[in-house]
Amino acid sequence: MAGGAGFIGSHLCERLLAEGATVLCVDNLITGSRANVQQLHDNPHFTFIEHDVIEPLDVDADAVFHLASPASPNPASPRSYIAHAIETALANSAGSHRLLELARHNSARYLFASTSEVYGDPLVHPQPETYFGHVNPNGFRSCYDESKRFGEALAMSYRRTYGMDIRIVRIFNTYGPRCDPEDGRLIPNFVTQALSGEPITVYGDGSQSRSLCYVSDLVEGMLRMMTSDTASGEVVNLGNPREHTVLEYAELIRKLCRAESEIVYQPLRTPDDPSRRQPDITKAGVLLGWKPRVVLEDGLMRTIEWYRAALAAQRAPAKR
Repeated sequence: MAGGAGFIGSHLCERLLAEGATVLCVDNLITGSRANVQQLHDNPHFTFIEHDVIEPLDVDADAVFHLASPASPNPASPRSYIAHAIETALANSAGSHRLLELARHNSARYLFASTSEVYGDPLVHPQPETYFGHVNPNGFRSCYDESKRFGEALAMSYRRTYGMDIRIVRIFNTYGPRCDPEDGRLIPNFVTQALSGEPITVYGDGSQSRSLCYVSDLVEGMLRMMTSDTASGEVVNLGNPREHTVLEYAELIRKLCRAESEIVYQPLRTPDDPSRRQPDITKAGVLLGWKPRVVLEDGLMRTIEWYRAALAAQRAPAKR
């Protein structure tokens, strides 16, 4: 599991262990955190290695999950892919090459965690896997968008050249516990601001739309994708098609947090920020029998409670 100490990766490690798998978690901790997998260290089937995937890795594996990449678009966040532009580009290019070679030498299945960002600022709604995207190849976000597109292309080149078992998922906006409160994504920003009684910051006019998937639903989809006997060579969207505006999310989170925070508006953080993002998940339903199950309000309440506990722990005086 490359990127296993990240937000999504740590939940996937946990789920794999619960299914009886042996998990080798590899992470360079640029944006991942040891705390995300701390609860797994006592499991005899779990091993953690601090390692950068752009360097060779010689281990035995029958399945390789490539989730190793920063994923936050907030240029102000020290953990964002824009703050680590070169590392992000290399993780999805050179890192993909290393992990594909690892999978090839082990005759292992390979799952690449791509992204809805490959669609750029889409001109088609919702976005099906057949849509080729509307992407700025050298904009602020291109270190992520274009490297993910390259990662897909390289994976499929390995399949055509070596006959490898390649699977690609395009992950849409995901939320839940363990998403870094400071990484600048929509849900962490809104929740931490509301719980702290601070103004809730909306970038742009709030009319941009997003479709948010709870992390346990996403993990279920990724697991089905890796284990399916009919998904080899396929590209599948994973996300929740229920679309809301950014302003609607801000207002709902303020309500669920029982906060009185004012909603304030700031300019868009990057010029390529997509105006709409909504997955077409028809293929996931047909191929995997998958669809998201967690209702938005329920997922948000679980997430809010996690952030509430995390913020309380940060504010607690250190023990002497």
